[in-house]
Amino acid sequence: MEIAIASLALCALAGALAAEPLAKYEHDSFDTGPATAPGVNKLTIYFLGHATLMLVWDKRVIHVDPVAEHADYQKLPKADLVLVTHEHYDHLDARAIAAIEKKDTRIVLNRAGRDQLGRGEALSNGDSIEVHGIAITAVPAYNSTPGHEQFHPRGGRDNGYVLALGGTRVYIAGDTEDIPEMADLKNIDIAFLPMNQPYTMTPAQAARAATVIKPRVLYPYHFGDTDVAELAGLLQDQAGTEVRIRKMR
Repeated sequence: MEIAIASLALCALAGALAAEPLAKYEHDSFDTGPATAPGVNKLTIYFLGHATLMLVWDKRVIHVDPVAEHADYQKLPKADLVLVTHEHYDHLDARAIAAIEKKDTRIVLNRAGRDQLGRGEALSNGDSIEVHGIAITAVPAYNSTPGHEQFHPRGGRDNGYVLALGGTRVYIAGDTEDIPEMADLKNIDIAFLPMNQPYTMTPAQAARAATVIKPRVLYPYHFGDTDVAELAGLLQDQAGTEVRIRKMR
């Protein structure tokens, strides 16, 4: 009995230590379907910083655009899936990926990112793949404002991603403006839209994108010094969309 109690105490301590690094990050949780066991079909999103996110769903850990500047990846949970939108330094960090890799980690990224990292599974715009029960579709991401095209060119170099997590569809836009292809995005529950011109969108562009996508919950991210309250003001009368502003360290 004493051995059993000691083992339980050690497990509790290990769980507390694993959770401690996450406590400093803002996070939101969502139900994505009927729960069949503790933790199943619960989605928790951790806002690490800039464009860097961590999602935990069905006990799977998904790291999005992991960059060491925003988190100590030696202390975070190892990845079942790593998603990289494109190869820019603030989205693709080989050191961060190496720190969260384990033997069966799957890495999904754009083709230029695959060439730079030297491993992983490359998706082009329109490609789909299923990883650990997560349906992933790569969608276009590019600049459309004249004079800004060089940052993220049209033509399929960069990716956004739509994830199907149980009954919940999550759109992670990557670096993009309010492009026409957003009209093809259907039934989006949670959307992450970037907002820092000249590299991505102005608040007005992000608001236009939201009126097209109509997500249930909208998170501005990758916003730098942009006034995120302006976006909330522009969308205050859009029924069905809740703008949530989170601190991205």
